[in-house]
Amino acid sequence: MKTFHYADILVQPHLSEKANDLMVSEGKYVFQVSVNATKLDVARAIKERFNVDVVDVNMINLPRKKKKVGRHDYMKNKRRKAIISLAEGQRIAELSEAV
Repeated sequence: MKTFHYADILVQPHLSEKANDLMVSEGKYVFQVSVNATKLDVARAIKERFNVDVVDVNMINLPRKKKKVGRHDYMKNKRRKAIISLAEGQRIAELSEAV
């Protein structure tokens, strides 16, 4: 069995205006995660990385985007986002201070 590491699941925090509004008003955090990650994997990775209690995880599959460089067209890879709800009164200080 392969050992579990949160870096295999969490790609990066998704920082946007909408994600910032979710973080401030509702205490939800948005992360870009691996395409193969499940809700349980994401919850476990967040708990291991930030030492917080995860209440709920919502996953969003984003479509591939068509890009063009000069005359050449190509498709970007699939992406996946996770919206994380934490227990009441908890927050991720690293992300809250960054925004």
